[in-house]
Amino acid sequence: MAKNRKNQSAAIRFGPALKAFGLCLLIAGSAVGYVWQKSQIYQLGQQIRQREIRLTQLKDMNQKLGDQLAMLRSPPMLDRRSRELNLGLSPAQPSQIWRLPEPSLVPSGNQGATPPLVVRQTSVTTQ
Repeated sequence: MAKNRKNQSAAIRFGPALKAFGLCLLIAGSAVGYVWQKSQIYQLGQQIRQREIRLTQLKDMNQKLGDQLAMLRSPPMLDRRSRELNLGLSPAQPSQIWRLPEPSLVPSGNQGATPPLVVRQTSVTTQ
């Protein structure tokens, strides 16, 4: 004998509807997550592009400032600037220049002794 639908419980009747609703909810949630993820990827790409442009601008500015610094440090520019400011600077006379010899590590007269630049005395204290 066939069962009457009125005698079935409410949970059995709503089971397929709840499964369909859950499946629709899962698909909708996945779609929203996908769109959000794509939006985040786009925004991060924009930020990277802006920072690359800024990096290029800063490199160009750094190059220009380096060139300007090299020009300002050049001897002709320094000479002209000192004349403009009336500093009274002039090139050094040969009698004002002291030439110091480069110290050698091994003295030429005494081959066996250690040079004074290399010798370091250490004092050890015992307690």
